[in-house]
Amino acid sequence: MIVFRKIQITTLLLFVFLILAKGQDIIPNPVQLIKGIPGNSFDLGPNTKVIIRENKDIQPTAEYLLQYLAKYYNIHLPILNRHTKIEETQDSYIHLTLDQKLASVVGSYQLEISKNQIEISSATPEGLFYGIQTLIQILPVSPIEKSAITLPALKIYDYPRFQYRGMHLDVSRHFFDVEFIKKYIDYLALHKINYFHWHLTDDQGWRIEIKKYPKLTTISSWRKGTIIGLFPGKGNENIKYQVLPDQIKITPANHVIKTDNKVYGGFYTQEEIKEVVAYAASRFITIIPEIEMPAHSRAVLAAYPELGTEAQISIEVATTWGMFNKYNNVFQVQDKTFQFLEGVLDEVIELFPSKFIHIGGDEAAKVWWKKSSATQQFMKSNGIPNEVALQSYFVQRVEKYLNNKGKTIIGWDEVLDGGLAPNTIVMSWRGEKGGIAAAQQNHPVIMTPENILYFNHNQFLQEDSLTVKKYNPLEAVYNYDPVPSILTAEQQKFIWGAQANLWTEYIPNPQKVEYMIFPRIAALSEITWSQNSNKSYTDFLNRLKTQFKRYKLWGINYSKKYEKN
Repeated sequence: MIVFRKIQITTLLLFVFLILAKGQDIIPNPVQLIKGIPGNSFDLGPNTKVIIRENKDIQPTAEYLLQYLAKYYNIHLPILNRHTKIEETQDSYIHLTLDQKLASVVGSYQLEISKNQIEISSATPEGLFYGIQTLIQILPVSPIEKSAITLPALKIYDYPRFQYRGMHLDVSRHFFDVEFIKKYIDYLALHKINYFHWHLTDDQGWRIEIKKYPKLTTISSWRKGTIIGLFPGKGNENIKYQVLPDQIKITPANHVIKTDNKVYGGFYTQEEIKEVVAYAASRFITIIPEIEMPAHSRAVLAAYPELGTEAQISIEVATTWGMFNKYNNVFQVQDKTFQFLEGVLDEVIELFPSKFIHIGGDEAAKVWWKKSSATQQFMKSNGIPNEVALQSYFVQRVEKYLNNKGKTIIGWDEVLDGGLAPNTIVMSWRGEKGGIAAAQQNHPVIMTPENILYFNHNQFLQEDSLTVKKYNPLEAVYNYDPVPSILTAEQQKFIWGAQANLWTEYIPNPQKVEYMIFPRIAALSEITWSQNSNKSYTDFLNRLKTQFKRYKLWGINYSKKYEKN
């Protein structure tokens, strides 16, 4: 159990009548909050100075706070890069202090507001950043009309429950420019989310420049149109598919798709990727890129058909959604394919300093490997007994390559099929079953069950725009515990945290992205940061009323139906 530093008797006397409280409407709820005696409030205004103790590592964090105050309150403060003696003057101070005594949990911090100063201390700059996020939630939720902001005296000690607190964004189905990606990262930072899972490739578009393979941006990044209406849609599309009605069930068997026939696409240059990665790092967010394999590869095969099985015909970048069992979107398992993927991953590694690379590994239609004579010969030559084992071989071969480069792979829970690669982290999306199995095998797990943490699902039974037609309400998100009770205490240690996913089949613009994640991201923030003992849905809803006002201050297009409930 982490405790406060020893508090001097004089300080204790000031808190004789203090009470432990969940007040101040902070989300996520901190571990401990002690309200101060009225009258010891702090006035934040033109006379306030920010002191960072001659440490360049915390300069960006101090600047982040100053930019926030300037943007939303028109308060402009100086930074003093030196030790400053606090005297009995009209000046007030915000101290950002590194303190190794607070090093027990990564991200822990202490925030104390008294009459003349605000002190935020942590063992790391990351912890100081989280302390600033909490301070932001103590600030007024509307622009001020006077020159100073009065903040209540209080003391907070806080640390995260989980080391992994993630949010995902699919940019393959619909593309979002760099400006919005930065805004999305800001949203994560404001909710103490520390991992951004960037889904960069899929059947509907390849979104990252790979200089070794230029056709990935000239061909794979663009599709001829986009499905109209809810999948499977209706009408006609000019693209022909080779289907196997005797092996794959299609509903209906002769179904064809109607699209808008508008060329759609885009990609991020390597310079833009570097810019976004640096931006996220300044907010202590690690970006995990996802490069899909061995399936969800239709966009790649449109540019490099030689990487697919011989069962395919006339591959084009997909214009519709779904798993595509009715036509091929899997890589041929061959040396040529692995050479291609290694070339791609080499450039990805250079762009993303993250220790983790997500390789997908999900929804591979193994019928195409079964049908391919070349695949069957490869399996025979390498002693691979069946197609399930072949997928495991594929994943393990890629993992070995990335491990040799100092990287660890993450995969959707299908990577369990046929045997889990030795060092793989499992992202459990088909419920918790895969995550439980992985934890029981002593593998790290990130819980992201579709029925709770897919934010592209409806927030309400009836939505006013096109959605995937599944229902994940705010209450279900908030009441979710990422640690399954079926696991032993030792196995529970392998649950690293949780992540919410936003797949964008029916999310074509930033406004709808915001609508779908807010306010559910607030619930995600609390279930991944706050201790279970500090959680109450009723209390959360009360604090959310203030958060809605803050969303208005930030100009966010949140789901306003919750304000009426």
